[in-house]
Amino acid sequence: MKLILTQEVTGLGAPGDVVEVKDGYGRNYLVPRGLALRWTKGGEKTVESIKAARSSRAVRDHDHAAQIKAKLEASAVSVKVRSGAGGRLFGAVTTGEIAGALTEASGEQVDKRTIVVKNPIKSLGSHEVSVKLHDEVSATVALNVIPA
Repeated sequence: MKLILTQEVTGLGAPGDVVEVKDGYGRNYLVPRGLALRWTKGGEKTVESIKAARSSRAVRDHDHAAQIKAKLEASAVSVKVRSGAGGRLFGAVTTGEIAGALTEASGEQVDKRTIVVKNPIKSLGSHEVSVKLHDEVSATVALNVIPA
């Protein structure tokens, strides 16, 4: 089955890529979750628009990504959240909240889709998150979760 990816899928491709996958994976997982669209001959316009939107959001080049990485790793990032007794949070810290804190601390726009959190953050204290800035550049940021 041929599909056009609308979002990045780890191990498969980036938005705008045309990929060939097994029928069940495409029909039961990728298409219902909005990660891909069925490929058609008229889909070339869709591919063009997805790639244009992706390039406008993407970091310009490797050098610019390295500069952003230096800013992110140098800045102290704190996220204020509601917490209960014992330092437990009401829910988890979302990538949107992390992206807002990173943007505020560094002055650079950070897309929430580029943030990788290994385990859900559900407690106060220091945590580490990764930000994939470019294909070859990713920053590891120390995140301090504090009570609001």
